[in-house]
Amino acid sequence: MLCFALYSASHAMTDVYRPLLAPLGLTYPQYLVLATLWSRDGQSVRELGEEVGLQSNTLTPLLKRMEEAGLVRRARSNEDERVVIVTLTDNGDAMRAEAERITLCVLEASGLSVPELIDLRGRITALKQSLAQFAASPN
Repeated sequence: MLCFALYSASHAMTDVYRPLLAPLGLTYPQYLVLATLWSRDGQSVRELGEEVGLQSNTLTPLLKRMEEAGLVRRARSNEDERVVIVTLTDNGDAMRAEAERITLCVLEASGLSVPELIDLRGRITALKQSLAQFAASPN
């Protein structure tokens, strides 16, 4: 079953990341938030949640812990005070260099080439979008 293969692969990926992130004091979800902010800093909590696939009730405590650790800052938007914007601190941005080493380790652990991983990511992303679109439509 495809669902089992994807589920198992997701757990295996997390298992690869866990020991690589431990020396940095990061959990896998925290790493995902940092990686998202490294690609585009200054996102709203809603945008981050959509990008990393976490609901606000899970993301908010995670961001609070990251803020306490000095990795991110949360502030109300000047345009709409209901919106909370998350930005990297200098410490959070500095972890980007270490992430490059982690990325290389994960690449090696995958046993795939860079073009193969890019293709796989594209296919999984297309699958996710199709499934989300189906789930959102009235059946």
